[in-house]
Amino acid sequence: MGETLMQEAQVIPLRSPEQRRRSNRTFTDRVDSRPVVAPTPLRPAPEPAGVQQHLANALGFLRKRLTGEYAVDEFGFDKQLTDNVILPPLRLIYEKWFRVEAIGTEHLPSEGGALIVSNHSGTLPLDSVMTGIAVHDNTSPTRYLRMLGADLVFQVPLLGALARKTGQTLACNADAERLLTAGELVGVWPEGFKGVGKPFKDRYKLQRFGRGGFVSAALRTGVPIIPVSVVGAEEIYPKIGDLKPLARLLGFPYFPVTPTFPLLGPLGAVPLPSKWYIEFGEPIRTDQHDPADADDPMIVFNLSDQVRETIQQTLYRLLAQRPGIFRG
Repeated sequence: MGETLMQEAQVIPLRSPEQRRRSNRTFTDRVDSRPVVAPTPLRPAPEPAGVQQHLANALGFLRKRLTGEYAVDEFGFDKQLTDNVILPPLRLIYEKWFRVEAIGTEHLPSEGGALIVSNHSGTLPLDSVMTGIAVHDNTSPTRYLRMLGADLVFQVPLLGALARKTGQTLACNADAERLLTAGELVGVWPEGFKGVGKPFKDRYKLQRFGRGGFVSAALRTGVPIIPVSVVGAEEIYPKIGDLKPLARLLGFPYFPVTPTFPLLGPLGAVPLPSKWYIEFGEPIRTDQHDPADADDPMIVFNLSDQVRETIQQTLYRLLAQRPGIFRG
C-alpha cells in the first residue's frame, strides 16, 4: 500500500516538461531583453581650486624663473613677472580700494598700435598704473599699456628697474615710434609733473600739454590717438603745500604736503579711497594725414589742442555725473 502510494507520487509532476521549457524560455527572454548598461566611467581628478590653484601657479612660476623659461623684450619688458607678481596686488587696489569703473573700453583696439593720452594728477602717479590695469583687464586678447615715463622714474634704482620690467620706457619720440610701429598700445601723460603735482585747488584743470611730441609720433606711425579722462585720482593725496627746499635737496620736482603727510608719517602715505572713473574716448584718426605733417607745427598744435579739449570736457561731464568723491 505504502509502496503504491510512493509510486503514484513519483508519477505526478508539479509541472509538465513543456511548462518548464516555456518558463525557462520566458526567463531567458526577459534577461536577454534587458538593456545593456555601460559601466560608470571613473571621475577625473578634480582640478585644484582656491589656495591649491594659487600654490600650483606660484610653483610653476618659480620653476620657470629658476630654469630661465621666460622672455624679455628689447625694452626689458617681462610679461611673466608682470602678470604673476606685479599685477595681482595692484589689481586689489584697483578693484577694492579705488573701485575703478572703466568706461568706453570698446574703443581700445584688439590689435595694432594706438596712442593712449590721459590727464595726469594725484601727487603720486597712481593714475597711470590704474589706467594700465584697465587696459590689461578690458582687452581680448589681453594687451599691455607700454607707458612713457619721465627721466626721474628711471633714475631711482629700484623704481627704474621695476618700470623697465613692467614695460615702461623713456618718454622720447624714438622709443614711442618703435613701440607704435610694433603694434603696441603706448601711454603718455603730456602734463607731466605739472599735472601730477598741481595743488588741490587746481584739480581737474588740465595743464599745458607741452610741444605736442606725442602727436608727432602718432602722425609718423599713422596710429589713432585715444583720449582718456581719469576722475578720482585728484583726491587720493590732496596737495595743499610744497616743501621746495626739501624737494631741491632730494632732486624731486616737488615735495608734497597733504592733510595727512608728513603729519602722520608713513600712515599719511596711504591714499584716500576715492571712487575712480576712467573713460576711454573715441579714437582720433591720424592715418588721414601724411607722415610729413608731423613736422608741421600748426597741424601738431591743432591735433594736440583737440585731444586736450576732448579730455577736459569729458572730465567736466564725469565730475557732474558722479554721486560723490567716495561714493559709488
